[in-house]
Amino acid sequence: MSSPDREVRGARNDAAAPARRPVVAVTGAASGVGARLARRLAASEEIKQVVAIDERRGDVSEVQWHLLDVRDPAIAEKLRGVDVVVHLALDLDLETDPAARTAYNVRGAQTVLTAAAAAGVHRVVLCTSAMVYGAQPDNDVPLAEDAELRATAEATGVGDLLEIERLGRRAPRAHPGLNVTVVRPAILVGGTDTALTRYFESPRLLVVAGSRPTWQFCHVEDLVSALEYAALEKVDGELAVGCDGWLEQEEVEELTGIRRMELPSAVALGAASRLHRLGLTPSPAGDLAYTMHPWVVSGSRLHDAGWRPEWTNEEVLAELLEEVAGRHTVVGRRLGRKDATTLGAAGATVALVGTAALVRRARKARRRG
Repeated sequence: MSSPDREVRGARNDAAAPARRPVVAVTGAASGVGARLARRLAASEEIKQVVAIDERRGDVSEVQWHLLDVRDPAIAEKLRGVDVVVHLALDLDLETDPAARTAYNVRGAQTVLTAAAAAGVHRVVLCTSAMVYGAQPDNDVPLAEDAELRATAEATGVGDLLEIERLGRRAPRAHPGLNVTVVRPAILVGGTDTALTRYFESPRLLVVAGSRPTWQFCHVEDLVSALEYAALEKVDGELAVGCDGWLEQEEVEELTGIRRMELPSAVALGAASRLHRLGLTPSPAGDLAYTMHPWVVSGSRLHDAGWRPEWTNEEVLAELLEEVAGRHTVVGRRLGRKDATTLGAAGATVALVGTAALVRRARKARRRG
C-alpha cells in the first residue's frame, strides 16, 4: 500500500504559502494524528519551528516539547511566539467514561482557544469530524462544507465535537484577530479504533432494512496533509476532508467479501440501545445511524486550494481490512478469541440481538403483571 510518493501526501500549492515561515504548535503530539503531523511539519521547509504539547514526550525529536495537560491555563505561556496552533488533543476512545471524555475534550478546546488568543496566536486549527453534519436520510450526496450541522449528541463523541465547533465559532467574536479553521475528516482509517472501523470487524455487515448506507473514508495520511495545508494558511474556514467520491453498500460488500445481515429498523436500533444500556457494548444506538444514512462530503474547499487526497476509498478500505484481520466485533463489542470461538461469528450476532429482544419481552411481562 505504500510507495515513495506516500511521504508527500496531497498536492502542495506553494504559491499560496505565507511569505513568513510560521511557528506551529501541535497539541496531542505524542501519539496518533498529532505525532504524524508533528513529524511532517518538522520536516517541512515551510515551517520555522514546531512546538509539541502533550502530557508525555513523543518520539519526534526535531521539535520543542512542553509536557502539560491542555486544560492547564499555563499552556498560554508555552504558546508565546507561536503563530498557529493545531489542536489534536482529543479523547474519542470508545472505552472512556463519557462524562470524563466530555470534560477533557470540551475543557481542553476551551482552554487552548483562550490561551492562544492571550498568547497572540493568530490561527487555531480544530479537528472534529464530518459526523457533525449528521447522518440523515435526506442529506445531499455529497454534502457541501457549509451544509447545516444536523448531528445530535447520540453518537460516540459527537456531542463533544459539536460543542468544540460552537466554541470555535464564538472565539473570533470574543478575540478579534483570532482565526479558527475547522477540519472535518470522513471515517478516519490508519491506526484508529472507532465504532465505524469496528463495523468491519463483524462477521456480517449489519444493514438496517430500508436504509441507504454510503461509505467515504479518510486515510490518516491525507488528514495530516490537509492539516498541514490549514497550518500553512493555504486554506481556511470549515474544511471537509476525505477520499474523492464514495462507495455504496453493495460495493463495500463486494470489496470486503463480507455478507450482510439485514434487520428491521426497530430490531436493530432497539438491540443497540438496550445492549449499550446493559453495558454489553461501548457504542450507543446513535452510532448506528452513521451506517444507515449518507453523510459523505465534497471537500471542495481543499480541492479549490490545490489539495488532493492520495488515497481512494477502495485503497483505504483494503488497508482497514488488513488492520482488523483477526478481530471479532459484534454490535460494537469486541470479543475475545474464546468468546468468538465459543459462540461462532454469526451465532454471536444472533445471540446479542436476541438478548436485547429477551430483555424487552421480560420488561413487558413485568409491566403486565
